Amino acid sequence: MSRAGTWMKMLGVGIVICVGGPAFVQYIRPTDEELFKRYNPDLQKRSLEEGDRRAREFDEYVTRMKQWSKSDKSIWYAAQEQQEQKRVEAEVQRNQARDDAKVQREEMRKELLGEK
Repeated sequence: MSRAGTWMKMLGVGIVICVGGPAFVQYIRPTDEELFKRYNPDLQKRSLEEGDRRAREFDEYVTRMKQWSKSDKSIWYAAQEQQEQKRVEAEVQRNQARDDAKVQREEMRKELLGEK
């Protein structure tokens, strides 16, 4: 066989593989509705209940990623800084709650001692 014929065969096989492979995968891939119908009823119910919550969480995550990407730093460092900031805020809230409880206990003790 001539070299041109071999090249044409290889070109044809390459096109069939490059176009036909993904087309075949797309053809056999089930749709979301088909997958949902295969769930048992309990999973279907839970999936419907949690769908909105998961969509909100994903939207929040994408928003945070966009915010982190605007920074000059790496996304990982921006995320780490945000986690550190949340930890510090939580620590401040715990300290504030502890101080408020201490003040409340002192006031209660003073009231009890003042009444006696």
